[in-house]
Amino acid sequence: MRYIMLLHAAPATTPPPPGLMEAIAALGEEAAKSGALLDNGGLAPSADGARVELAKGRLTVTDGPFTEAKEVISYALYELRSKEEAVEWASRFLGLHRDLWPEWEGTTEIRRVFGPEDFGPPA
Repeated sequence: MRYIMLLHAAPATTPPPPGLMEAIAALGEEAAKSGALLDNGGLAPSADGARVELAKGRLTVTDGPFTEAKEVISYALYELRSKEEAVEWASRFLGLHRDLWPEWEGTTEIRRVFGPEDFGPPA
């Protein structure tokens, strides 16, 4: 099963410590070598983005920034056996932040990514 992990965080007031970036790179390398990590990347601030909304038959485009207190700042896509395994990887990632950048706060949202196999054979 594929899971996407979305990292939400308020804008940082200090840069991440170098040791954190090294630890994140090592964790990413471990996940990639195990075949679990399929893709990951940082995301530009919502100020650089847009939303396209469909409501009452009309499309509306709104340029960022958006009003959420926490931005989605990065994502990671994993191939895993279970949600519990996804929680384990996310916990390890946030644990690095807890240990190496104690003042940082954020949230990882874990969502299963559906594929054609999840919808059964075509009618």
